[in-house]
Amino acid sequence: MDSPKKKYKITFQPNNVTIEVDPAKLPYGETGLPGSILDIALANGVELEHVCGGNIACSTCHVILRQGFETCNEISSDELDQLDNASGKEDKSRLSCQCVPNGDTDVIVQVP
Repeated sequence: MDSPKKKYKITFQPNNVTIEVDPAKLPYGETGLPGSILDIALANGVELEHVCGGNIACSTCHVILRQGFETCNEISSDELDQLDNASGKEDKSRLSCQCVPNGDTDVIVQVP
């Protein structure tokens, strides 16, 4: 998976908080994969539940990508296994701790 080369935006719904992501500042922390949606959210004051601390051991950080799904890293079998436990799972559901956008387009994330 390529790292983002340019700035892009992630919007979190339903609260409509938009964050501009600067690839030069990634990763922000150590929660989830470097540059993951969870990493970006937590570093910018957007609270996303993450009981396991971003270690792909639960489904509490489940999100639905309304835009930008195709720009994210490939889903792993471990992530698919955990998503089976997610409430409200849809075709474009991901675990925010494992989902890393490449920055080709802005991303819209719905927090169920």
